[in-house]
Amino acid sequence: MARRSEPFFDALLVPYRFLGKRMAAAMPKGLYARALIIIITPIVILQSVVAFVFMERHWQTVTQRLSAATVRDIAAIVDLIDTYPEDPNYAQIVRIAQDRLGLTISVIPNEPLPPAAPKPFFSLLDSALSREIGRQINKPYWIDTVGRSNLVEIRIQLGDKVLRVLARRSQTYASNSEIFIFWMVGTSLVLLTIAIAFLRNQIRPIQQLADAAEDFGMGRETTDFSPRGAREVRRASAAFMEMRNRIERQMEQRTTMLAGVSHDLRTVLTRFRLQLALLRETPDVRAMRRDVDDMQRMLEGYLAFARDDADEPTAATNIGTLLAEVAENARRVGHDVSQDFRGDPIVSIRPNDFKRCLSNLVMNACRHGDHIELHGVHTEGWLVIHVDDDGPGIDETEREAVFRPFYRLDEARNLDESGTGLGLPIARDIARFHGGDVTLSEAPDGGLRATVRIPA
Repeated sequence: MARRSEPFFDALLVPYRFLGKRMAAAMPKGLYARALIIIITPIVILQSVVAFVFMERHWQTVTQRLSAATVRDIAAIVDLIDTYPEDPNYAQIVRIAQDRLGLTISVIPNEPLPPAAPKPFFSLLDSALSREIGRQINKPYWIDTVGRSNLVEIRIQLGDKVLRVLARRSQTYASNSEIFIFWMVGTSLVLLTIAIAFLRNQIRPIQQLADAAEDFGMGRETTDFSPRGAREVRRASAAFMEMRNRIERQMEQRTTMLAGVSHDLRTVLTRFRLQLALLRETPDVRAMRRDVDDMQRMLEGYLAFARDDADEPTAATNIGTLLAEVAENARRVGHDVSQDFRGDPIVSIRPNDFKRCLSNLVMNACRHGDHIELHGVHTEGWLVIHVDDDGPGIDETEREAVFRPFYRLDEARNLDESGTGLGLPIARDIARFHGGDVTLSEAPDGGLRATVRIPA
C-alpha cells in the first residue's frame, strides 16, 4: 500500500519542488545578501504580524466606539423629531445637530430610501455603523461609507419622511493604514541599518580569506593577510596560512632538489658530449650524439613539468603582443600561423609561463595541421584564447585522457617538442595555476580546438 501511494505523494510534491527551484534561482548567491535575508525576513514578518494584529484590534475598538457615539447622537435626533412633530422645518433640531453634535441633517418628506448598494469586501466602518444603527435605532436605513471620501451619509426612514445625516468620516472611523505603513517602513529601515552595520564586519574577514586563497592560487603575494573576525573564521584563516606555509616550504624544497638534479644530470650529459667530441666521426657516434640530444630535451621537459616555474611573479602583460610572438616563433620554423585579438590587451599573468602554455598548444597543433589560427578575446572578466588547427582532431572520448602525463595516442597527438608526452599537461597546469583551464573541442574547420580560459 505504501508503494502504491508513493506516486500520489510525488505528484503532490511537484508544485513544491517547482516553487523551491524557482526560489533558489531567484535568491542572491552572495553570503552577505543571504545573511541579510535570513536575519531581516523573519523579524519583519513577525513584527508585521504582531503590529497588524495589535493595531487592527486597537483601531477596531476605537472605530466601534466612534460609530456607537455617532449613532447615539443620531438616535437622539430621531427621538427629538418624533417628540416635536409640530415643527415643519425642524430648524431648532437642525441647529442643535450642527452646533452641538457636528452633524449636518435634513428631513426629506415623501422620499423612499435609495436601493441597497453592494457591500464593500472589507469595511470596518460599514459593519460597525450597520450594527449600531440596527441596535440603537432599529428603523429602515441606508448608509454610504464609500462615496465621498471625507463624509459618511446616513438615511433613516421615519414613517412618511426620511432623515438624511452627513457626518465627518473622522467622527465614525479611525484609520490605521498610514500609521501601520510608517511603523513598518521605519522599523524595517532601522533593523536593516543595524544588520548591515554588524554583518559587514562579520562578512569582510570571509571575503578577505577568499581573496587571499584566490591570490595564492594564482601565484600572487598574500603577505598582508592575517586572521580576523569571528572565532570560526579565525580558525579557517589560521588553517589557510598554515597550509600556505607548508605548500611554500614544499615548493622551495622541490625547487632546491630539482636544481641539484638538473645540475648533476647536465654535468653527466656534458661529459658524454665531450667524450663523443673526442671520438672519430662514425655512424655509431652520430647515433649516440642524437641519443644524448634526446636525453637533454627529455630532461628539460621533465624538469619543466616538475618545476612549473612557480617562482615567477605575475605582471601586467600585453596579450596581443604575446600572441604575436608565439605566432612568429611558429612561423620561423616553417608553420602557417595567423592570430587576432579583441578587447583590452593588458592582463595580469605570469608571462613566461603563459607564453609556454600557448607555445605548447600551438606546436601541438602545428604537428598535426597545415594552418593554425589563434583567436584571443578579453571580455567580461575572462581571457579566452582559441588555438584551431585543420588536422585530424582527437576523438571525443580521448580529449580528457590526453591531459594525463605521459599519455600518448596512437598518432602521438600529445607529444611536445621533446617527445615526452607532457605538452598538454604542462599547458593545463599553467592555465589552472592562473585560475582557469584548458579544454579541447572540435574546431570550426573540423580539426582540433584548444581553448585557454582564465579570469582576468
